[in-house]
Amino acid sequence: MNAEAINFVRRDMLAQEPPPGLQKGLGAWMKKNMFATPKDSVLTIIAFLILVWMVPPAVKWLFIDASWTGGGRGVCATVAQGGSQPEGWSGGCWAFVGAKFDQFLFGRYPVEERWRPILVGALFIALLIPMLMPKVPHKIINAILLFIALPIFAFVLLLGGVFGLVPVETPLWGGLMVTLILSFVGIAVSLPFGIVLALGRRSQMPVIRMICTIFIEIVRGIPLITVLFMASVMLPLFLPQGMTVDKFLRALIGVSFFASAYMAEVIRGGLQAIPKGQAEGADSLGLSYWHKMNLIILPQALKLVIPGIVNTFIGLFKDTSLVSIIGMFDLLGIVRLNFSDSNWASPVTPISGLIFAGFTFWIFCFGMSRYSGFMERLLDKGHKR
Repeated sequence: MNAEAINFVRRDMLAQEPPPGLQKGLGAWMKKNMFATPKDSVLTIIAFLILVWMVPPAVKWLFIDASWTGGGRGVCATVAQGGSQPEGWSGGCWAFVGAKFDQFLFGRYPVEERWRPILVGALFIALLIPMLMPKVPHKIINAILLFIALPIFAFVLLLGGVFGLVPVETPLWGGLMVTLILSFVGIAVSLPFGIVLALGRRSQMPVIRMICTIFIEIVRGIPLITVLFMASVMLPLFLPQGMTVDKFLRALIGVSFFASAYMAEVIRGGLQAIPKGQAEGADSLGLSYWHKMNLIILPQALKLVIPGIVNTFIGLFKDTSLVSIIGMFDLLGIVRLNFSDSNWASPVTPISGLIFAGFTFWIFCFGMSRYSGFMERLLDKGHKR
């Protein structure tokens, strides 16, 4: 190479230039997800116009014109309705929610004894958080404390009557406390019981398979309201005279059995999705039936049906509102019960209370959904996105 050619050889690399504007950043995301095709563009524009039409009035009603403080219906009614608000006023009555907030949480549980459900809630959170964190060790001990020790301790503490605790009958329980107790017990019982029912329905023993199939099909064939009604009204008719079972305990059993039948079908779907070669490989290694299920089949099946399991949990959490049919007041029931308070009677009180209840249900359901997505990504070893 001569000296003239060397003069044209670059010795330093050019500085890296930024990517084109539509290949990275907000513009690229909008182009890919909102304006990728003419059809997407039209739908995006229509959705944007709907939001412009709906969001400002909703924000105005929920926040700007809402009544946040005060006592009694006067702060949530117009002058013509006997209140202090000007004519034509319409906004959320969050003062009602604030005044009744304690009842929405604990129902008619005695005020001086509400430290007991607060203590149970604190212990529940303290045990649940490490249980949901995959890297925290000692999961077996944590599970025993959360699913066995805590329910026994909570039952004794909330019901009282022992160790000098004032007895509090279950008809006084209510609000979010009842919703969380029903859903937690239903979830804790339905998953293991559903696994047993699913394995039983696939069993090679005809009697076991028939019993599990009959239970699943009967429970899935009737509404939850019917199950609760039978547990509350019909069950005492079959008990010996003078013997009774607490109404709240009957509701717990009914909800747990109902959720177990649906959970069994979700688990059975996961078991059927496992290739037959997995079981044959376990058999060739000389593994027993229970070792094969615990080590090979169930871990793969449960990972496949995480969305279905969480969907059943979410449905169970929302269905707890049906206990109002037997006189138990969960969150929604206690909110509706307070609509009859004449001190807060106004046109906007019911919708404000229902929005609060709906938002509370949404927070818990959305949390379960997000955690489900986290677990799917964590366990997705074979198909990384």
